[in-house]
Amino acid sequence: MLISGHDSKCFTDDVSESLPVTQAFRITTVFPPDKIHLRAGIWELPEGKEPRAICVLLNGMSEFLEKYAEVAGELNARGFVAVSLDWRSQGASERGRAGNRASHVASFEGYDRDLAALMLQAVEPLLRKNPVPVIALAHSMGAHILLRFLHEHPRRIACAALTTPLLEIDTGKYSPEVASWVATAMNLRRPSTRMIFGLEDRDPLKVAFEDNLCTSDRERFERSKAVLKQQPFLRVFGPTIGWLGAAFQSMRRIKRHGFPEAIKTPVLIFGAGKDRIVKTAPIRDYAKRLPNARYVEIENSEHEILMENDAIRSQFWAGFDAFVDEQLKSAVPFASPPRAPAGEKPARGFTGKAG
Repeated sequence: MLISGHDSKCFTDDVSESLPVTQAFRITTVFPPDKIHLRAGIWELPEGKEPRAICVLLNGMSEFLEKYAEVAGELNARGFVAVSLDWRSQGASERGRAGNRASHVASFEGYDRDLAALMLQAVEPLLRKNPVPVIALAHSMGAHILLRFLHEHPRRIACAALTTPLLEIDTGKYSPEVASWVATAMNLRRPSTRMIFGLEDRDPLKVAFEDNLCTSDRERFERSKAVLKQQPFLRVFGPTIGWLGAAFQSMRRIKRHGFPEAIKTPVLIFGAGKDRIVKTAPIRDYAKRLPNARYVEIENSEHEILMENDAIRSQFWAGFDAFVDEQLKSAVPFASPPRAPAGEKPARGFTGKAG
């Protein structure tokens, strides 16, 4: 059951006896400068328990807060407050029009504004109560957006773990160059709101486990599907051609010479050996260009490492724990950007114009 509303309590029903994930989280609404309503969620620790850090948990394309209840609970068990959001045009955040099942942005700068709003309006109030380090765990598109943030804000995040970051889309029988050219051509007049070909009929409620490209774990797949059956308004079928054009543009940007080399934040990157959504080889190569990165490839994993079977997830958590424990030994609390004097603009990135 979902009880929505500003600062209300939200509970996801237990939909699998073997995978209990009923987990309370507090809903709040954050507003980027373009005034879009974004749903954010905060999984707090039990009263009286001091947090080790705040973990900014960033999901991928078409995902939603409830899908990450198990992950948030595991972060809580490690002493981390988890803070997340539904990106614009997906989950329960505002979309372009009622009933819209396509996730659309004209530019990834919109996502930059979303993340800046989350940091300013959800993370910073928590830090005023408990000045602790901020870490990040980000998946796929969320990992891509986090790389943009880390480039612009080198001291905001103490360390970050990225799973299968969106660096190059697996475009199937078409080369990325051809797919990019087609997207550019279809977006010439304006970013197209038409859904990518072939996705119009791919309703998540109708996709069988055997046809999914993201996980080998049936129970976790069915659990997410059950949440969507209970709350069908959360689902999207996939992105638009406009989104695809924006993604290609942003992928070119973050792969340019000097971009990854400028990211000094300690980063742990996980690739999936069986990924059919994004290409793994470019992730390996990108990790080599980051000055303070480690790369781990989980051979038998599909795209969604955090939604995989227990054996694969245990490999992830072992790597995550060792990395984060090491980084937090020397981490300092999050430094808020200085408040601008009257008449001046706030620090870049917290205006919604980062990236």
